Amino acid sequence: MGILNVTPDSFSDGGRYDTVWKAVEHAFRLKEDGADIIDIGGESTRPGSERISADDELERVLPVIEALNGKLGLPISIDTYKAEVARRALEAGADLVNDISGLAFDPGMAALVASKGCPVVIMHTLGDPKTMQNEVRYDNPVDDLKRYFEERLEFAQAAGIAKENIILDPGIGFGKKLAHNVELIRGLSSFAELGCPILLGASRKSFIGQILGLPADERLEGSLAAAAIGIANGVSLLRVHDVKQTARLRDVCDVLCGKRKAEENK
Repeated sequence: MGILNVTPDSFSDGGRYDTVWKAVEHAFRLKEDGADIIDIGGESTRPGSERISADDELERVLPVIEALNGKLGLPISIDTYKAEVARRALEAGADLVNDISGLAFDPGMAALVASKGCPVVIMHTLGDPKTMQNEVRYDNPVDDLKRYFEERLEFAQAAGIAKENIILDPGIGFGKKLAHNVELIRGLSSFAELGCPILLGASRKSFIGQILGLPADERLEGSLAAAAIGIANGVSLLRVHDVKQTARLRDVCDVLCGKRKAEENK
């Protein structure tokens, strides 16, 4: 899943793709690099970020989705927690919803996803992005998130969302300290036991910077290490900035993990 942020303030690439043509060009570059899905987001949800209106978010994402619809040849994910933004994006050509709130911030989101019959990413976050890093407490991060996912799965299915359309994301960096992120990545296989695909979004995250002492644009190797551990622990989707390098890593990991046979490159 290649990341396409059409935001002025995302933690890693804010402002780089702030025009439609820049965003469309980058989407095709991500495809060429090996992306299978393009995840388009119009609101930064980095720690401490302020919420924006649905109108402002739509103004950023809709022209890009409309420009890519029918031309990109890949599924498009809309990264939003607002039901109105998700609805308009799906009508414009998006194929799935990536909700950082796990269907919790907008009471209309679950019903919308159910009515559209589209896949949805249910992520874990500890409160609102603006305050989620203020009071971070877990008894046991893996056990706590597993219980959270069990509750969210029950909620989603009661709302009419088919289980085969649900993807789970532990939300690395969303209301987690360094030790929590490390434990969650080590424990990813526990979430796979719930019977849904697992998405890992660790690319360039601050925990990598804490380990290496490096800024966001120098965290490639750390991002690849997290992706490799994720693949070994049963992750099905990787949400990343550096698609080309991650796709190569995935191909090698798939062979080493026995997911496909090695073939000589003739």
